[in-house]
Formats: sequence, C-alpha cells, structure tokens
Amino acid sequence: MNAAPPRIVRLAPIDNVVMAIDPVAGGQTLENMAIKASGDIPAGHKIATAEIPIGEEIIKFAQTIGFATRAIHPGDHIHSHNCEFQMFERDYQFGTNVRETKYVPKSEQRTFDGYRRADGRCGTRNYIGILTSVNCSATVAKMICEEINTSGVLKDYPNIDGVSAFVHGTGCGMAGDGDGWGILQRTQWGYARHANFASILMVGLGCEVNQIPFLMDAYGLEENKTFQTLVIQEEGGTRKTIAAGVERIKAMLEVANNVKREPIPVSELTLALQCGGSDGYSGMTANPALGAAADLLVRHGGTAILSETPEIYGAEHLLTRRAINDKVGQKLVDRIRWWEDYAERTNGSMDNNPSPGNKAGGLTTILEKSLGAAAKGGTTNLTGVFKYAEKINTKGFVFMDSPGYDPASITGQVASGANLVCFTTGRGSAFGFKPAPSVKLATNTIMYNKMSEDMDINCGPIADGEVSVEEKGQEIFDYLIEIASGRQSKSEELGYGDNEFVPWLVGAVM
Repeated sequence: MNAAPPRIVRLAPIDNVVMAIDPVAGGQTLENMAIKASGDIPAGHKIATAEIPIGEEIIKFAQTIGFATRAIHPGDHIHSHNCEFQMFERDYQFGTNVRETKYVPKSEQRTFDGYRRADGRCGTRNYIGILTSVNCSATVAKMICEEINTSGVLKDYPNIDGVSAFVHGTGCGMAGDGDGWGILQRTQWGYARHANFASILMVGLGCEVNQIPFLMDAYGLEENKTFQTLVIQEEGGTRKTIAAGVERIKAMLEVANNVKREPIPVSELTLALQCGGSDGYSGMTANPALGAAADLLVRHGGTAILSETPEIYGAEHLLTRRAINDKVGQKLVDRIRWWEDYAERTNGSMDNNPSPGNKAGGLTTILEKSLGAAAKGGTTNLTGVFKYAEKINTKGFVFMDSPGYDPASITGQVASGANLVCFTTGRGSAFGFKPAPSVKLATNTIMYNKMSEDMDINCGPIADGEVSVEEKGQEIFDYLIEIASGRQSKSEELGYGDNEFVPWLVGAVM
C-alpha cells in the first residue's frame, strides 16, 4: 500500500510556492499536484510550484517575500540558498481598507474578574513592584525582593500575587535628553502607574543621570501609601537601604491585600500581541488565530497592541490601508523610515531578522516573517500608532513602535498599558512577563506535544484541517478571559516573568 503523498498548502491563489505540512522526501509527488520534490524538504518549508527565473519575485501570502538568486524549478526547495531579501517600494495607501467595526452590544459584552483601582484603571494581577532608576541600584532592589519573598510574610496576604523587582542595565552613562532618555522615562512611568501593581517602591543610587525626582516631576508622581522611593546614598548604604526597603514593602501589604476581584467589562483589557521563535506555520496557524481573538477583543471594546516594527517590515503597507486616517497611516510609515535609517547608521540590515531558529523552521527573509507576524493584528481598523512605552489613549487595534527583540518589545507594551500578553511561538519560546500574565500559543502540534508544560494552547490543528482559524480564535479569546480573571497561565505556573524586563536601549553609552 502506497503512503499518502505529503500534505502541502497554498496560502493564496497567486502564490508561486506552497508550504510543506509534512516532511517531503526527494522524488515524492506533492499532494493534489503533478509535481515531484527535487530533494528532501523539511516540514514548514517552501516548495516552488512554477518556474521562477533569476531575479524574479517569490510570492507567498499573495505578497513578495524575496527574489530568486538562481533559476528555480517546480518541486525545488526554496530557502536561503536560492531566495534573498531586496529593498523594494511598497504602495502606502491610507485608509483604503477601513471597514465599519461591528461592536458587540454593551448588554452582550463579556466581563472578566479583575481589580478596579481607585483611579478607575483595571488590572488583571495584583503585584507589588520594585523599580530601579539605574543599574547601580539593581542589587539592592533584588535583595529587598528576596528578603520579602523568603520571609514567609506573604502567606498572610493571599490577594497579593507577589513582590517582584524590575531591574535594568541602564540609567546612567547616557544623555539626559533625546530618544534614549525619553524611552527610559516613559518605561519607568508606565510601570510606576501600571494597573497590575497595587504598590511601587522605586530605588535609586543618587548620582545617576536618571534621577528619580526628574521622573516624578515629569509625570506628576507623588509619594503616598502606594508609591515610595529610596536612594541608597541618602539612606547610608546597602544594608540600611535594604532594611528600609523591606519595611516600606511590609507597610504596603495591608493596603495591597485589601482588594477583591470584581466583574469588569472586557473593554478594559489591553492585550499585547507578540510572536517569538516563529516558524513556517506561524503565519497560517497561531498568528491568524491570535488575530481572530484580537478582532473579538476589539469588537468587545478592548484594545490590542501590535509591535515589533522590524518584524512588520514588508507588511506595513497592509496596515496603512487599515489606518483610520492619513495621520495614523503616515505615523506608521515614519517609524518604518526611522528604522531603515537606524539600520543603515548602525551598519545593519532590515533582513538581520529572521534568526537561525526562524530559518530552521522554514522562514527565509524578513519579508516572509513580517507577513506572517502581521496576521496577529487581525482585520479591524488601525486606530493609532504610538511611540515605544507611550501611553495608549485610544481603543481598538493599535501599533506601538518597538524592536523585534521580545523582552524589549513587551516591556514597552506593558509600559503602554497592556495588562495581558499573548505570545505565539513555533520553535518553543520559554517566556513569561510579570506583572502581565503571558499566554503562549504553539504554531504546530509536534512542538506543542514536546513542550506542553510551557504551551497554553495548540494551534497546530489548524494546519491539520481539524479546526478553523475562527474557531481557534474564539478558544483563545475565551482562555484569555479566564487568565485575566485569575487563572494562572503555564508561564506563571513555572515561575517565569522576573527577568524579562528589558527597556529598549537607544543612543550612545558614554
């Protein structure tokens, strides 16, 4: 009995490639095609279905993903050996794909059980955070946190999710203005005011560029029962600052614990959309499924944040067409131009991404990766474009500028207000992100089965034809509401989230 031919999928009618769902051996005939593979081709990789002359476009998702570096024949494996990135012009139309959003009537909108803060902000978790103005105060912050967490005192305060220190590697040796300064200030302010924190202690050294009083003056922060500061040089050194910090945290516990979850409209959820360790399946399973979940959130009045600007490069023209006006569309184009200039100034390339892991999973160029990554943004209108860590002040689907490096990108999204994170992965990213709970979506069943302790939802059945993108999107949406209401995600169960705070570092280190 002959084995079934290897399964393939064509993602758009005009594509001149298909993707292998199963591994393909050389000489095998492809499913439903009179084409034989010219060599062994791994699952998730591309196979040519037409003659592609040297220099001609390679088409996937009905978009250009690269250019042939040699003549390519039907059945050939298409990857880095015969496909390359080239710069090419995109048609930046603004607003041509704007559609009326069909909002769910308020009487039918879903709710989650969250924390309503005194000023109206809504949280999904209830942490006490320790922030640092500079790397020089990081050790003290960690020691304060460790002493609290090992003392056993938290067992008497069951409504507190934990005490965590958010330390970083900058804050001095930098200019006191400009892009880098603005990014760090916005990030610090965003965390200091985040709804998933009941209270904040900020620890500084005293002589750093990033002075705590500067931040407080710039953003109108004042010391009170839920926001406290300590400066090591003023307290008299390490031990005295640790002791003072422990006492400050203990004084916050009663107030932080005196909160209860209550029903809150899903419109108060702000979801960070992320992908990492992407593969060839990402753009056809987990990313579009997350996009479907993001559409549901937007229709319930909530907010979904797409980021990772270098990882929408080559797909941004699809987003500008969804911009609600020319101003929003142009802001996205301006960020793309900034990144092109940034890459050139630093002797880099926009095609430095995909990573080796991405390529092993079947992705060849940044253009291909971006088209799959942009699918996380769903189909609703683009209502705003924001700087890194800038406060999101509009509802709906928005974009926040960031690097593609996941920890730095999510740091900015959380600072902007995300109280929930959803992270797709094909290679198996091990990740979490306090104070926001992080949900991980597997793009393929093989990886999900291998790393099921780390993965929350398997999107692989989409590739197997067992479930639709829309059905999986509904499953993700329902699960996100459970997580927002207090159910622990897999990354939370494993204890992830203390080491991923990475503010984007831009500018010279002096």
